[in-house]
This record gives sequence, structure tokens and C-alpha cells, in this order.
Amino acid sequence: MTTRDGIFAGDDPFALAQAWLTEAEVSEPNDPNAIALSTVDADGLPNARMVLLKEIEAHGDGNGAFVFYTNYGSAKAQEIEGAGKAAFVLHWKSLRRQIRVRGVTSREEGPQADAYYASRSLKSRLGAWASQQSQPLDSRATLMAEVARVTALHGPNPARPPFWGGIRITPLEIEFWADGAFRLHDRFRWTRTGQGAPWEVVRLNP
Repeated sequence: MTTRDGIFAGDDPFALAQAWLTEAEVSEPNDPNAIALSTVDADGLPNARMVLLKEIEAHGDGNGAFVFYTNYGSAKAQEIEGAGKAAFVLHWKSLRRQIRVRGVTSREEGPQADAYYASRSLKSRLGAWASQQSQPLDSRATLMAEVARVTALHGPNPARPPFWGGIRITPLEIEFWADGAFRLHDRFRWTRTGQGAPWEVVRLNP
């Protein structure tokens, strides 16, 4: 049995991830929930970009997921749709820690997505309607004209676009990493064979 204490203690990796994020919200100057999301295209060519993690679902039994939101027509969403898998890194310079996640994906298109969309500013909600994310755009003026059009069309309380919603990453692997003296870092990798299966935790060499 791998011994874990201090910042690595606990039996639920989702609760642990939330605890680290909560700590980072105090010390990280900008976007502590920013993740470097990695996907692959149809040819297997990797892609990476920064997005904002909006929810850590911790059910209290070692199960849960990580959720972000996007336009389903975007490159990242299309690549995720094709592969059914994704990975990301949460990295906090202020804490000298990071969390790496690899897992399977699914869409969140129900009341949870509706509630998050409704919590956004009006301009952000209208922007979701106006932007054909990842598609070519001839000018910013064209984009702003589309914003004006959808504003007139949808009014002050637009519904969530059918092409916009959440993507849930249910991990099969989570690694918690903390900086160590002389680059002798602390690393603990949680793995499981499938959703709902028990976690196995091993300590890794730095």
C-alpha cells in the first residue's frame, strides 16, 4: 500500500483535486482553473490549447469527472467526438503543483449545461451564438455584425445554443505532482481499469 500524507492524503482523487484547486484560487493570480487540454485529430496528430475547467464532480465514493464547456463545432470538440478520449494538465506556478488527467469523454447537454450557460454574462451568452468557433473569419467587423444580429434575434435572455454545451472527462488516470527539492519531485499516479472500478495508487520516480 502506497503511503500518502500531507497534501497527497485522501481516498478520493476528485476531492483531492478540488482541494488543490481551492488552494490555488487563493494564490494563483489569473485563471487557477485553466487547463491545457490535449486531443488528437483523425490522423493522430496531437493538438493542445488552454480552456477553463468549470466543474469538478466529486460523488464522494471515488467516482466523478471534470467538465468544461465549448462549441461542439470547434476543433477540440470535433477531435474529442472522434476519439472519445482526452487529456489535460492543471498547473499552478504559485503552488508548484500540477494534476494530469487522461480519460474518456461524453457530452453534458442537460440541465447542468443550461444552468452554467445561464450563469454567464449576457455578452458571453450572445457570443456563444455568434461565434462559429474554429472556422475561418474574414474580419472582426463580420463577427461583431453577427453579434448584433443574434442580439436582435434572441433578446436579453437567450437559450443555450444546441451546438454549445459541456464535455465531461471521466478519468482512468490522474497524477498528482508537487515540486521537490533538487528536482526530486513527489508524484502519485491513480489508475483504474474502467469507470466505477477501484483506484490503484502508486508512487512514481520524479
